[in-house]
Amino acid sequence: MSSGVQVCDLSVDLGEFHLREITLDVAPGEYMVVLGPTGGGKTVLLETIAGLHRPRRGQVRMNGEDATATAPEERGIGFVYQDYALFPHLNVADNIAFGLTLGRGRRHRGKRRLPSGTAIEQRVNEMAQLLSIEHLLHRNPSRLSGGEQQRVALARALIVKPRLLLLDEPLSALDPTTREDLQRELARLHRALGTTTIHVTHNFEEAVALGDRIAVLNSGHIVQVGLPDEIFRKPASEFVARFVGVRNILQGDLQPAEGGYKLLALDGIQIAVVTELTGRVRASIRPEDIFIFQELRRSSVRNTFRGRIVEIADRGTLLYVTVHLPPDLTCVITRRSLEELELTVGQEVSIGFKASAVHVF
Repeated sequence: MSSGVQVCDLSVDLGEFHLREITLDVAPGEYMVVLGPTGGGKTVLLETIAGLHRPRRGQVRMNGEDATATAPEERGIGFVYQDYALFPHLNVADNIAFGLTLGRGRRHRGKRRLPSGTAIEQRVNEMAQLLSIEHLLHRNPSRLSGGEQQRVALARALIVKPRLLLLDEPLSALDPTTREDLQRELARLHRALGTTTIHVTHNFEEAVALGDRIAVLNSGHIVQVGLPDEIFRKPASEFVARFVGVRNILQGDLQPAEGGYKLLALDGIQIAVVTELTGRVRASIRPEDIFIFQELRRSSVRNTFRGRIVEIADRGTLLYVTVHLPPDLTCVITRRSLEELELTVGQEVSIGFKASAVHVF
């Protein structure tokens, strides 16, 4: 049975690194993604939940019970590390079975019936079929691809039927195609098993694809928690905005206007926005919400401006076009649009975006 997890006012000191006042509530069966930069504290948070670090303050609660002092092996947690951590001296079948055979090797305390050798073999076969690796059971881990090794690591973590599954950057070492395959696999496994999962990553696209909710962690602090679309569309700070790919961060003063709008006054222009805030604020506009066209034209789009292209950054199928108004605003277009509009650096163009596309914070 999956376990809800509550991290309550958690602080951890590890030499020069600290987690500070972490509070996070993960519902039973939820897929929570912890998103943040390298060195932000994501792995330390997972390891503290797993019982590998003792917090200086705060609690880790599972199903409402304080588990802070519970030994790691008694917490019912499956843990998959970025580097898979498979045992090189065991074949795939024995790697998957490790958690069950480890339990049989300990002194039985009467808490639960341990599986027999036949039952273990059956469980290994079932888990291998679930992850489509039954043809690899006899192989040595060193002879597997990265994607295959990750599937074995997942099978080993899931075979013990954990109350909680912790995934530490599970896709970061894989090539793009394999990463997408494993991403779909993780989503399928979660739908099938319903295991409460905390998955840490620095990849925002991965977080959006998998997370029921996202917690953004930076420098040992959780700076925002919300649904993927909330994090994507309504970042709570400049750090979150930049981390999730918002290239347009503005700062200005709000002024009253008619029609339910306010005007964000910048150095060069005034932008119509929808907000209840007042005074000095920051605002973000996602590149994909800005339209670019050759001539200024009549449109329902509230904000339209004329400017000059100062940069075209090629990213393969997509291109980022920066237009100087002032300020500089960046929009994203397809290669086909670039060719149809015949855009070049130095060219004068028009851009437009809706007032509702501007997020004020």
